[in-house]
Amino acid sequence: MDTKEISKATLARMPLYLHFLQEESSKGAEYISSTVIAQNISVSSVLVRKDLALVSSEAGRPRLGFAISRLIVDIEKFLGYDNLSDAIIVGAGGLGRAFLGYEGFKSNGLNIVAAFDISDELIGHKVSGKEILPISHMEKFVIEHKIRIGIITVPKAAAQGVLNKMVAAGIKAIWNFAPAPLRAPKEVVLKTEDLAASLAMLAGKIYNTGDS
Repeated sequence: MDTKEISKATLARMPLYLHFLQEESSKGAEYISSTVIAQNISVSSVLVRKDLALVSSEAGRPRLGFAISRLIVDIEKFLGYDNLSDAIIVGAGGLGRAFLGYEGFKSNGLNIVAAFDISDELIGHKVSGKEILPISHMEKFVIEHKIRIGIITVPKAAAQGVLNKMVAAGIKAIWNFAPAPLRAPKEVVLKTEDLAASLAMLAGKIYNTGDS
């Protein structure tokens, strides 16, 4: 499968398809139509069929629809969820420790193996069996364990420096939760989550739809 042919919009819909299909499978459903998927993902059934055709050879059966179990396997394989990728976190504050303890990442193909920090109060502690190590050990750890994914949960002022250290150590994909517009080499995948902007959007929707 040539992932270069798949647009970012299509790629972003794949986890939505997967989550919905997993829910339906847990209810005992075996087949599902593109129309039902479309109604729950809020896209057209034509788009659903086009998206799924890019990642699965499951063509669907007349009056039955797609085999859910086959679609789940194919989408998980496409997203890499069938092959856990090890990752590290830099920043073992509240959010970093929450990520260390969150087992749901594993079902999405991500296995966080360690965290790094500069605080003597945190270094040496374990969260869900994962040790918090000094930031000075990060490069050696990344190289020895062939880590390719890094998660940044440090304050804004430290974020770019952490990213630079990750890149120098060989990290190829970075998930940034620091409220900072970071710069990365073009060969490194960088995804920034703007939690403040998301909160502002939620608050705005509440006030705009609330009682006048």
